[in-house]
Amino acid sequence: MLQVLLVDDEPWVLEGLRTMVNWEEHGFQVCGEALDGPEALAKMQELRPELVVTDIHMPVISGLELIERSKRLFARPPKFVILSGYDDFNYALTAMRQRVAEYLLKPIDEDEFGAILDRLGLMIAEERELEQSKLRKQTLFKNNLLNRLIQGEDGLQLEQEAAVALQLGGEPELQCMLFDAGMDPQPLKQRVLSYFSKPADADRSFMDGSGRFGMILRTDEMPQPRIEEMGLAISSELSEIGSPAVIAVSRVGKGIRSIRELYLQTLETVKAKREKGKTGFFMLCHLPQPYSSEDVLKGKVELLLAAVLQGDPGSTGAVVEEVFGALASSQIGLETLRAFAANVELTLCRRIKKAGGDADAFMVRVQGNEGESNGISDYAALKPYLLKLCREASLLLAGLRRKNENNTIFQVIQYVDEEFRSKLKLQTLAKQFHMNPTYLGQVFKKETGKTFNDYLNEKRLEEAKRLLKRTSMKISDIALQVGYPNTDYFISKFKQSIGMLPSVYKSEFQHDGPQKVKGPRLAE
Repeated sequence: MLQVLLVDDEPWVLEGLRTMVNWEEHGFQVCGEALDGPEALAKMQELRPELVVTDIHMPVISGLELIERSKRLFARPPKFVILSGYDDFNYALTAMRQRVAEYLLKPIDEDEFGAILDRLGLMIAEERELEQSKLRKQTLFKNNLLNRLIQGEDGLQLEQEAAVALQLGGEPELQCMLFDAGMDPQPLKQRVLSYFSKPADADRSFMDGSGRFGMILRTDEMPQPRIEEMGLAISSELSEIGSPAVIAVSRVGKGIRSIRELYLQTLETVKAKREKGKTGFFMLCHLPQPYSSEDVLKGKVELLLAAVLQGDPGSTGAVVEEVFGALASSQIGLETLRAFAANVELTLCRRIKKAGGDADAFMVRVQGNEGESNGISDYAALKPYLLKLCREASLLLAGLRRKNENNTIFQVIQYVDEEFRSKLKLQTLAKQFHMNPTYLGQVFKKETGKTFNDYLNEKRLEEAKRLLKRTSMKISDIALQVGYPNTDYFISKFKQSIGMLPSVYKSEFQHDGPQKVKGPRLAE
């Protein structure tokens, strides 16, 4: 029911309004009454009604002044219906300037008033839906930024957008909190967020590719004793409803660039506890460091990647030897080392793809003899694999850099690959890269084998397929995230390219596996 506040300096008028109108029939209920303007303002602050029905002539504060003050006082002021015993055009004109919903003369006609209430109820509902839709889009945008960060995406523009949208400017101290429970992600998210009161907490939440729910917390807003208290309470609640969870809280990091590392800390903890059949709440800051040379190893990894990107195979080999020398004197487990190698693989493949190379062919060539890093069972076998991986990547990247030097069309394609979720137009890109639009379109097709629009749609639909398979997001939210503001247009393009509706694709893949999905397929 929508709340309505009645305001009139005559008690008998208030009684008449309260009793003569069937408020509930029109979706309203009277939440309070006031005899003058100051009392009305106080009750508006206390009760927050959606509608105020007020007399225009009152002592101290008139009805029109009440409206003006409410606009200054409230971010979302209520709707107003003005009642007047005077058929004065000037009053009506002033009321219209104040954007009053309705201006009625006393005595009011019950049927006319009922029609007004129906109209206002519909108007309020539409405004609420519009506001909720706007909030959903903002939340989706913020969650998308955070997902890109935990997946390891970087770049100055992404960091700047995240700093503003997620209120993470500067170098605030952060922690990641990750929840892995045997229940649907959305109910899990709702239960967890019920323990957090600030809107920013929900804005800094994410759902990873495996349906785990996570949050990035600022330590200045959420001290560790409070995190521990809430973590234990959430763990207890989930156990009581039959969904015991693993809840992990990372160590403290600084700034946006630490987010992926914090996420990986919690992810590794969650996986380790699940493998051992354990559930409960775990804070990494309460646990000993997994190995004493963590900072040294991190430095060696940075040296390794820097050597690879410089295109110096000899230097790369020396750094690999140095890394394994550091590992030999540490207590790092093989599983952690495999994860490190997999991270190196992913980073190098991204660099190769970004430079216009074939990352899949590169991995096939590297893994020809050694096999995948996940299948390697000891340090001795992992070392030559990592050495070959880095040397081959160094040579390939050096060649790609020479090939792409001063290649503007490559820069355009690279920009589209990174920003396909945004609103992109060929004319805008041509202006940005100082090219003729027609010529850019021709060269783009020659380089990619597709027109600009076909290439852009393919990138977007590839991402849409990934989200349909791996998340529980709504079709409309997926459409918006991959760059289609119009859901109907997205559905049409998806069916045209994939051969089925997004909802069918999602259902068939999740229920029957990828082998059941038929029809045209984009490369995954």
